[in-house]
Amino acid sequence: MCNKIFEIRKRTQLKSDYRLYDQINASSGSIMDNIAEGFERNGNKEFIQFLSIAKASCGETRSQLYRISDRKYIEDTDFEMLLNELKSLSMRIGGFISYLQKSDFKGSKFK
Repeated sequence: MCNKIFEIRKRTQLKSDYRLYDQINASSGSIMDNIAEGFERNGNKEFIQFLSIAKASCGETRSQLYRISDRKYIEDTDFEMLLNELKSLSMRIGGFISYLQKSDFKGSKFK
């Protein structure tokens, strides 16, 4: 997602809207950063907490994507594609959270 946002910035006038680009760049980066940080904690409870933050960052990125669309920085087809990808990602993170909540495995630091 971060790369897709960066590509939009490179080819559109989003590059001139510094504040909005910084916001969507940060929130899309937060998705992957929180997944990575939670994984490295080696425990399910903390991983679930960070996955929840990553899922919330998907919502924040979707909100900013609407603003990018409203300001006509991207075509409707690009907006729909990215919106669907973000919704799918959010659902997959949510599914992973549910899986971890039901799992008996508690993480490597609890061995």
